[in-house]
Amino acid sequence: MRLFFALLLLLPTLARAADPAPVASAGGMVVTAQHLASEIGADILRRGGNAYDAAVAVGYALAVVYPEAGNLGGGGFMTFRKANGETGFVDFREKAPLAATPTMYQDGRGHLRPGLAIHGWLSTAVPGSPAGLEFIRTHYGTLDRATLMAPAIRLARDGFVLTQGDTQIFDAMTPYLRREPALAAIFLHDGAAPRPGDRLVQPDLARSLQQIADQGPDRAFYHGPIGAEIAQASKAGGGLITEQDLAHYKVRTLAPVECDYRGYHVISAPPPSSGGTTVCEILQILSGYDLHAMGFHSAAEIHVLAEAMRHAFIDRNDRLGDPDFWKNPVAELIGPEHARKIRSEIDPLRATPTPKAADEAQEGANTTHYSIVDAQGNAAAITYTLNAWFGSGEIAGHTGIVLNDEMGDFTGKLGAPNMFGLVQGKANEIAPGKTPLSSMAPTIVTKDGKLVMVVGSPGGSRIITIVLEALVNTIDHGMTIQEAIDAPRIHEQGLPDVVLLERGALSPDTRAILEGRGYKFRDTGYWGCAEAILVGTPALTSQDYGNAGALPLNAMPPPWAKIFGAHDVRGGAGAAVAVP
Repeated sequence: MRLFFALLLLLPTLARAADPAPVASAGGMVVTAQHLASEIGADILRRGGNAYDAAVAVGYALAVVYPEAGNLGGGGFMTFRKANGETGFVDFREKAPLAATPTMYQDGRGHLRPGLAIHGWLSTAVPGSPAGLEFIRTHYGTLDRATLMAPAIRLARDGFVLTQGDTQIFDAMTPYLRREPALAAIFLHDGAAPRPGDRLVQPDLARSLQQIADQGPDRAFYHGPIGAEIAQASKAGGGLITEQDLAHYKVRTLAPVECDYRGYHVISAPPPSSGGTTVCEILQILSGYDLHAMGFHSAAEIHVLAEAMRHAFIDRNDRLGDPDFWKNPVAELIGPEHARKIRSEIDPLRATPTPKAADEAQEGANTTHYSIVDAQGNAAAITYTLNAWFGSGEIAGHTGIVLNDEMGDFTGKLGAPNMFGLVQGKANEIAPGKTPLSSMAPTIVTKDGKLVMVVGSPGGSRIITIVLEALVNTIDHGMTIQEAIDAPRIHEQGLPDVVLLERGALSPDTRAILEGRGYKFRDTGYWGCAEAILVGTPALTSQDYGNAGALPLNAMPPPWAKIFGAHDVRGGAGAAVAVP
């Protein structure tokens, strides 16, 4: 297993008592995992573009300045809500090549060979990001492609100066990068990680971006020279992607998953993502408990959180898949009757063991999310991914494009865990042209018909619980949006049967109580890097700014502010950037 997750060791200790105030704005907000990308998105808003123009510019920029996860060689989702109240979901997730088979990662005796699904050309699915960004631009944006791509092209061609937040990933991944000559040639200097103050220049990527800007993704990428180079490199490396696969790629729009929680309306990702369904299922279970009265991460709250997570993940792994290949029982899973049934099965005093065991696998924050709100009230929540850090480790010839290892998100063998430890079922079995099940959960929240929140995160299967806790922390516990995403997290996904803890997630006495109830815990590093925006107030329970006790003094907003952005403390290079 590659050391994708060594970066976790470099993250700062979370300082709950010293959370900064959310960034305040009157004219728009862009929050991403890399500060230059945030600035580019904010500049598009200042120049008269809308949230979707900014989303396209940020998507291309992150491919340059956040190369470990930002991408042209991957795919993702956008949940959106227009200022007029219209909502929707854009699926530009990767798809299995037409030659893919259910047993392609098994040996002759039926044993899973997991490394094949997470490294090298055989792990690569057909990329969707260029098609997705162009779809967003043409259907929802207002500015031309050249304008939106110019900043990314400039950063790739001329380079950009790395900060300490940028170089942390290269420090952590140096041993891996040294083993991948194509990656090392771009991201290492004579075999060593770059240092803060160094300039990262990517001329091959600049040329690919310029081709896309000039010709459009269809002619340059999916039916043109970039696609041909990808197909040639895939064939030479033992992969399955062909020019025919690229030519057949299509973006699709789907109805988002929607549910209500304590008076708020949640709009999130439908299958082929499990994210929105699982978040909504957990929220429906939790709606039967008074989490505010229990208190943040008390023994009582952790008990119901963990049990709700466990039950929902079992449903997620067995019952959800690509809607073109599988009938998803979404309405049942997020319905009140299913939630009541699960609550009836939760022992009020004891942990419920998951009925089977599984091998364990690592997981990390290998994706990136960004949230955008413009002055008119248009909102975009976009999560896109290469899957693992630097995806498959492959770059297509001289394109400068890092390719995904998204095939690892499929069920490689029934009953065997994937790279995130998820033991999945037939619904997510590999098939030609199929989209793998995801956990991404770009989410928008409204109340009384008004935009309230935009939130999402990377983190593999933990994306679901990151978004969930952000919602619970704001809605139930009245935290500011910055406090809500910085707060230490827990994660329970049924298999392996253990509750994962960030540092500071539980006090020693709370942990002892829960261990006495049968819970098993594992202390881990930090995970995810949520990017979030609240509209109208920095904390949902603090609408009355004149109440001196409603907010911490440092979070009291200026009277002109109406949009509040928060970048996760776990991500050193990102920023929330306001538009005046």
